[in-house]
Amino acid sequence: MKRKIIEINEELCTGCGECIPNCAEGSLRIVDGKARLVADKLCDGLGACLGHCPTGALAIIERDAEEFDQAAVDQFLGEEKQQAHPSCPSAQLKMMQPVAATPTMPSSSALSHWPVQIRLVPPGALFLENCDLLIAADCTAIAYAGLHQDFLKGRKVLLGCPKFDDQQLYVDRFTELFKTRKLRSVTILIMEVPCCASMLQIVRRAYDQAGATVPVRQVVVSTQGGILDGRDWQQS
Repeated sequence: MKRKIIEINEELCTGCGECIPNCAEGSLRIVDGKARLVADKLCDGLGACLGHCPTGALAIIERDAEEFDQAAVDQFLGEEKQQAHPSCPSAQLKMMQPVAATPTMPSSSALSHWPVQIRLVPPGALFLENCDLLIAADCTAIAYAGLHQDFLKGRKVLLGCPKFDDQQLYVDRFTELFKTRKLRSVTILIMEVPCCASMLQIVRRAYDQAGATVPVRQVVVSTQGGILDGRDWQQS
């Protein structure tokens, strides 16, 4: 049938992922560094994602496409959530004591739990209750040399990549976390690159959906490892 559906201009798309949290059907994904439509039947053609693309790469067009299928959307989102709870032994939660520096390990480790990936830590994990939480983009751990001492010490951490991971999954998990865990504070650590900014939008969307009031501070790290900016969120 001929109907309205999203079209993505690959030349304009930078893969920033800012469109993805705004697609309630989960029909957009970042694949090979570009936004892609998962399946025609998952796109309702309403264009909720359009205003969030900084380069104008998204447009609504009319073309022959499979009819929108809400049942398929529900099944797809359900399967995505199931995949977020893997049975891999390495994903089993465990608590650890921070490790002091030794002759064989010159720098101390402030890590107090495992795993650390957003996809692997249950939002209702008990160690998240009444904690200071660090939400960090993957690359910050490499770019910023003092991450353990300056940001991880005294905090629980959730680590992920907003460009290559499932952004709607992130929104869902953070929403549940804000609803079920009482947090003292949240620090969001991201890189200066455009795709990393979507982590702020993901957390903000979850924050607003959950009606959270916890203090949030965002910090931007340069690709050379310096701190470019730090600011507190205003309550929305």
